[in-house]
Amino acid sequence: MNTPRILLIVGGGIAAYKSIELVRLLRKSGMIVRCVITRAGEQFVTPLTLAALSENKVYTNLFDLKDEVEMGHIQLSREADLVVVAPATADLLAKMAAGIADDLATTLLLATDKPVLAAPAMNVRMWLHPATQRNVATLRGDGVTVLDPDEGEMACGEFGPGRLPEPAAIFAVIEAALSSPLPLAGGVGGGPVSFSRSSADMPSPSPSRGREGDLVGQPDFAPANHRPLHGRRILITAGPTHEPIDPVRYIANRSSGKQGFAIAAAAAEAGAEVLLIAGPVPLPTPPGVIRVDVETAVEMAEEVRQGLPVDAAIMVAAVADWRAADTSAQKIKKDGSGAVPPLALAENPDILAGIAKSADRPPLLIGFAAETNDVIAHAEAKLAKKGCDWIVANDVAADPMGGESNRVHIVSKNGIDSWDRLPKAAVARKLMEKIADELDARSPRQPD
Repeated sequence: MNTPRILLIVGGGIAAYKSIELVRLLRKSGMIVRCVITRAGEQFVTPLTLAALSENKVYTNLFDLKDEVEMGHIQLSREADLVVVAPATADLLAKMAAGIADDLATTLLLATDKPVLAAPAMNVRMWLHPATQRNVATLRGDGVTVLDPDEGEMACGEFGPGRLPEPAAIFAVIEAALSSPLPLAGGVGGGPVSFSRSSADMPSPSPSRGREGDLVGQPDFAPANHRPLHGRRILITAGPTHEPIDPVRYIANRSSGKQGFAIAAAAAEAGAEVLLIAGPVPLPTPPGVIRVDVETAVEMAEEVRQGLPVDAAIMVAAVADWRAADTSAQKIKKDGSGAVPPLALAENPDILAGIAKSADRPPLLIGFAAETNDVIAHAEAKLAKKGCDWIVANDVAADPMGGESNRVHIVSKNGIDSWDRLPKAAVARKLMEKIADELDARSPRQPD
């Protein structure tokens, strides 16, 4: 397999500093990275820094004769496997949508025939402005993959959507796009990949939650023997749940959702029909995945119930064990007495155990266990208690939830399979191989 080549265009804005970490992640994974930086971008990141990390020349000027002799901008725009714009400012998005080519970055974007991925970063008002939303809609219609920005506090002091997604999240999308048979949309001669499935084949989303994505099935991009999970339906839960106490407070845990999303991406890459039921996390939806967003354990349990039957259910979500027995409609205020208001708790539904007892129990039911001590012993106890087939256990004492890697142990009735520490995407791919083998052993796939 050829080494993936990334052309990274760094726009202006304070978020440009995150491009440094993105380059580091791309190079660490073995990808070849060439960087182009705009004049505004140079105010925040130096070409020298990007050159040192990418181990390649950084391009800045459309009219540099030496650069054009060494590698013309047309060649530069087309030798990459994927063009990534991060950060994509409001100005860059507007020029991309309008087809303006007034500097090296925008000229490359207009000249490329390769897929384009844009990660926006700007002030919340700029992101929400009708002009920006119109430009984003135009770009998506043209086949450019535009990520949704993260929500949070900004350098200007305002709060809302507009933050550049974290480098690890952008890297995950890049990795999934390059490793998947499904191409990202974009580029001359290429449009967005479209998918469809009969509504009768898919449960309806709950009225209060959104469903993202247009597919559950994979297109016929390769023979089934190249897709080890072709024809299989996989349900995955990921992230935390938030159990409200009052309108501004909730009970939760530190789950980032990264491992569950990586597993969903790997399952789709392997050809499975994937339903991802996600707690409140700001991660982008993996390509080829139907996503249902929920907030509470009760909502997640209901969406899981509606999502059955499936060939395998992988319960990665870190569901809160308890919720507030009574949720206040108003913010609970201090009364000045120093007394702590009582908080009565109720136990949340045990989603994993409930599936195990269900008439629609999947042929392969997998639970996850994040432990701080006696990892194997706790996993073995959980396996017996929950009635599932495997428990994927990892120790979060030294490496808390939210990290970029995992060392897992697959605990089953047949024994323990311990893996070395791996990046979460690698854990996901290795897990998919094991799941495909197990499903084929239990129920061989029918030939196409």
